[in-house]
Amino acid sequence: MTNVPHLPLPSLKTPSLVIADSTERFPVRRIFCVGQNYADHAREMGSDPERQPPFFFTKPADAVVDSGLHLPFPTKTQNLHHEVELVIALGRGGVDVRPADAVSMIFGFAVGIDLTRRDLQAEAKKAGRPWDMAKGFDHSAPMGPLRRGIPPREGVIGLSIDGKARQAGDLSDMIWSVADIIAFLSTYVAVAAGDLIFTGTPAGVGPIQRGERVRGAIAGVEPVEVMFK
Repeated sequence: MTNVPHLPLPSLKTPSLVIADSTERFPVRRIFCVGQNYADHAREMGSDPERQPPFFFTKPADAVVDSGLHLPFPTKTQNLHHEVELVIALGRGGVDVRPADAVSMIFGFAVGIDLTRRDLQAEAKKAGRPWDMAKGFDHSAPMGPLRRGIPPREGVIGLSIDGKARQAGDLSDMIWSVADIIAFLSTYVAVAAGDLIFTGTPAGVGPIQRGERVRGAIAGVEPVEVMFK
């Protein structure tokens, strides 16, 4: 019988996020993302924003990466896309949460980029298959520092590549409010402290090339900026 190596138990590190004006880091439990929460983006993706209830997909917690890094260009794609988003961090959770109670569950907010292997997503959609690998790959959730408190209901959200504007919108353009998103998500799963929720992206999503510097910004919060090798 072939000798089987006796491997030690793995020692795992909890993914975490920088907190602005603090030496502490926010531990990340899960990452949920809302699809097509801005009408113009829903239309550019071929959907009718008037008929769509919110839908969700996930990323692994360790997809989170800090702003300021040089990231390896993802494998298995020729069409990497950017999607700038307001991200909510929960400080406590619940099930079947009422929208009126949802805001009190928020620990803080940040700006993030939902990186998407668009070609893999298109292939999966065409074949009627899950598109987890189009969204949940390594380093697919760059984020700026987390700002404690409740996010603004309005304000500019945008993304630029090498200083040229690519996405521009306003938080007031969201179809589903932050409170509604938390409440709706809590009907599917028990949301909990440590959960992050990406709340959707405005129109203008598009490709990223190697060597480009990508910057996402929301008024009143530190930006996220990454570069691709």
